[in-house]
Amino acid sequence: MQEKSASIAEADQRSIAAFLERVWSEDGLADRTLEAYRQDLEGLARWLASRGRGLQTARREDLSAFHGSQPAAVRSMARRQSAFRRYYGQLARDTPGFEDPTLLIERPRMPRSLPKALAEREIESLLAAPDVDSTLGLRDRAMLELMYASGLRVSELVELPLAALNTRQGVLRITGKGGKDRLVPVGEVALERIEAYLADARPQLAKGRQPAALFLSRRGEGMTRQMFWTLVKRHALAVGIEGKRISPHVLRHSFATHLLNHGADLRALQLLLGHASLSTTQIYTLVAKEGLKRLHAKHHPRG
Repeated sequence: MQEKSASIAEADQRSIAAFLERVWSEDGLADRTLEAYRQDLEGLARWLASRGRGLQTARREDLSAFHGSQPAAVRSMARRQSAFRRYYGQLARDTPGFEDPTLLIERPRMPRSLPKALAEREIESLLAAPDVDSTLGLRDRAMLELMYASGLRVSELVELPLAALNTRQGVLRITGKGGKDRLVPVGEVALERIEAYLADARPQLAKGRQPAALFLSRRGEGMTRQMFWTLVKRHALAVGIEGKRISPHVLRHSFATHLLNHGADLRALQLLLGHASLSTTQIYTLVAKEGLKRLHAKHHPRG
C-alpha cells in the first residue's frame, strides 16, 4: 500500500505542478491522464520524503525500490513508469548535468490484447434492435448507427453537441483526445436515423428547452458513458449477442475492422479514428488477419 505518513516537500509540489502544466500545454493530455500522472508523482514524492529524499535527488535505485514496494497491475505499472519517464526526461532537458534515473529501468511487458469486433451480420442485428416506434428507440437507433458509421469514441458520442452536426454536408466536427478537432463523415443511413430522431424524438426529450447535447436522456440532459453502455448491452442481449462479447467500444472497433476488411487505407482509417500515431491504428490489421485465419480454418478443406 502507498505510504501516506510523509508529506510532500514544497519544492516537489511546485515541480509536479510545473510539469503537469507543461505537458498539458505542449501535448494536450486528457484530464484523466494528467490526474493519473499527478497521483503517481505524488505517491513517489511521499515515498521519497519518508526516506529523506526528494524527486530531484532520486536515484535509479530509489525508483527501483519504490516500484518493488508498490505492486500494481501491468497496465498501472506501465502508466506509472510513463509518468516518471516524462517527468525526469523533462528535468534532464532543462537541467544541465542532471542524470535521468529512469533510463536503465526495464519497462514492463504489456500483454497485447486485440480489440473485440462483431461480425457484420451481428452489427446489422444490433442496429435493428431498438424499437423505432418509440422515442427512446429512435434515439438509441440513431446513436448506434452513428457510432458504427463514424467510429466515434464513446465519450465523443455522448458529449457530442448538436452544433457539431452538419446535416447538409453529412459530417461531424469531433473534438477528440487532447482537444484536437477532426471532421468525420456520417453516412446516409446514419444521417437518416439522426434526422428522424431530431424530428420526432429529441423535441420530446428536450421538453421545450434548448440543451446543447445532441443525444438526450429521459430527463432532457446529455447522456453519460454508463447510460450508453447500458443501452448497448440491453440491445445486444435482445438479439442474442453474449454480454462478454460486448464492450463500450465494440461499435468503434467493428467500424475499424470492417473498413479494413473492405479495403480501406490504414492512414485514412487513422484520420477517421483520430489516432495521433499510425502504430495505434495498426492493431486493427491484426484483428483483420485473425478473422481471415478463422475463415480459412473453417471453410478451407485443409484448413
